[in-house]
Amino acid sequence: MVIKTWIKVARDNKVTIYVPHQDIGQGSFTGLGQMAADEMDADWALVSVLEAPAHEAFANGAMITGMAGDLGVSDGLLSTLGFVIPKVARAVGLMLTGGSSSIRATGQYAMRPAGAAARAVFIEAAAKTWNLPASELQAANSRVTHASSGKSITYGELIDTAATITPPSSPRLKTPEQYTLIGKSVPRIDIPEKVNGTAKYAIDTRLPEMKYAAIRHSPVFGGTLDSVDDAAVLKMPGVTRVLKLPATKGTMMSPGDGDVAVVVVANNTWRAENAVRALTVNFGPGLNGNLSTASMFAGFDTAVSTPPKKDLHKQGDVGKVMNAAGAKIVEARYRAPFLDHAGMEPLSTTALVRADGTAELWVGSQVPLMARGAVADALGLKAENVLVHNHRMGGGFGRRLHVDFIVQAARVAAEMPGTPVKLTWSREESIQHGKYRPASVSRFKTAVDAEGYPVAWENVYNWHDDDAAKIPYGVADQHIGYVEATAPVPNGPWRSVGHSRHPFFTESFIDELANAAGVDPYAYRAKLLTNAPRHRAVLDLAAEKGNWGSPMPKGSGRGIAVHEAFGSIAAQVAEVTVVNGELKVNRIVCAIDCGQAINPDAVVAQVQGGALYGLSAALYGEITLAGGRVEQSNFHDYRSLLLQDAPAVEVHIINSGAALGGVGEPGTPCVAPAIANALFAATGQRARELPVKVQTATATESAA
Repeated sequence: MVIKTWIKVARDNKVTIYVPHQDIGQGSFTGLGQMAADEMDADWALVSVLEAPAHEAFANGAMITGMAGDLGVSDGLLSTLGFVIPKVARAVGLMLTGGSSSIRATGQYAMRPAGAAARAVFIEAAAKTWNLPASELQAANSRVTHASSGKSITYGELIDTAATITPPSSPRLKTPEQYTLIGKSVPRIDIPEKVNGTAKYAIDTRLPEMKYAAIRHSPVFGGTLDSVDDAAVLKMPGVTRVLKLPATKGTMMSPGDGDVAVVVVANNTWRAENAVRALTVNFGPGLNGNLSTASMFAGFDTAVSTPPKKDLHKQGDVGKVMNAAGAKIVEARYRAPFLDHAGMEPLSTTALVRADGTAELWVGSQVPLMARGAVADALGLKAENVLVHNHRMGGGFGRRLHVDFIVQAARVAAEMPGTPVKLTWSREESIQHGKYRPASVSRFKTAVDAEGYPVAWENVYNWHDDDAAKIPYGVADQHIGYVEATAPVPNGPWRSVGHSRHPFFTESFIDELANAAGVDPYAYRAKLLTNAPRHRAVLDLAAEKGNWGSPMPKGSGRGIAVHEAFGSIAAQVAEVTVVNGELKVNRIVCAIDCGQAINPDAVVAQVQGGALYGLSAALYGEITLAGGRVEQSNFHDYRSLLLQDAPAVEVHIINSGAALGGVGEPGTPCVAPAIANALFAATGQRARELPVKVQTATATESAA
């Protein structure tokens, strides 16, 4: 018996819950399973949770857009993910894992109602079976009981009767005091297979008679493929084909352009990779051969020197306040670079395209329905004839919201009908041809009162990030907006999207204002949050647990930051030490209000992971361009945080009872500003661009 698509109950009383999200290590299978099982009053020991198939019946786009409407958030919440989601959802349906939407959208709008509907159906089925009023029956542990008579029956035994009952469309949901699973730290169901090695990722795919492919793109974005000499490569052991892939234009089905490339097919990945590197290829520079980091930022700087062209938030009359006689003005600008996602598992897809017009994909995608539609679109197939086997993912962070690498694999396989082909991107191809977190410049101008607190706030930046640039502080006159100044560099969502940049800008600037006013940074923020009690509570908790105000050794300092993202409010205190010009982060203390922690252990793990991911970017992350191409190529020059350098990360949760917020991404935004502010506290050096770097004495003297 299936309840509203999501829940299946078998005669042996076992329950299967289908989740329309993907496993990228975030633990949502467990949390979503808890939400359904709690409302259903299911015995957790009898519950299994599976990823739903890539089929329209399991599309979750409507739930996510519903969440945006219920929370009073515009489609901007969705478009920040890099797609015009409502249009895509109407065209092909949408199964999306991103935007910290799993628990607060699918959990709230699908899992809980489905579980509650199942509970109601089984209680009614028992009432019919026993000819008793449903109001006298209780459900618990996958069983319905009648206390007065002592009667008891399992859900499995009620299946035949339950199958004749129409589930209620608006079932009664539990209140928090009735929860039995929600709010509990249930062990994550995905951990055992990841520990014992049985978890299967896309790159693990092995099929009979499979071929292996490696790829090499034009090094310059938008470059041309002028010629290929494959004679020598085709003589190499195991090599079977050399193919050219044309540039692809982004469509509704396949967001994001793809550069021209060459592909070598061989009988193993090592041989294919060696051969594609040995190819004699002439790539032309196209129109972007002179593109550089310096030229891009020069353009961004010029653009943000003007007032906002498009408004994000406007209240009062900023110009009038700033132009008043005697107004004290404070200004600053900040920079954030392009960032790659640097997922642990390389991009890989196995595709099988048959002559009968059917195809299969073995992949790890954050948007499997979109992948299916994109491949069908590219190959001229019917979407229902494309079967997607979606797998666990060894890191996504937004990169796997794009389907370029999936379409490429399908195109290669289409040249070899009936033969499965696994296309794997090398680390170099992945870093040099990513969908990067956009680079940004943000300019601030404020008027402050006699005590140094802002009374007028102007912020203009070069990239539209919806609500990420909004501030929680009580400033009467505000004008926040942007100018369109971008670059011909592939871009896309990166963990916490615009929230990964703007808190560095805004929270660093607030720190500068506090310093200029001679006020403690925590106390300064607290006063400005008088009318934002949730923000203030999170800030206070982080400061308390972070021992704010206690003495620190020379060369050490604490920094603090607070920000709202994806429906949650988080604050962090970072402790750093600078020794011999080296910055070391010793401790990060996080406080988060996500409304209700569905699984507290999972919340802690996600906030810790988000903080460390943000720390890696804050200390090292930087994609730079010269001659139209990315200069970084692997982990030796695009560094990630090592275990030996990871600080202690503490997480403290506030269950405020507010609407559910996300947790996968809100742990990232505050890290960079907290570290930058701690560096200032330790050394007096103000970091206005990322990654955070300690200035040497010579550099400091030159800047002075």
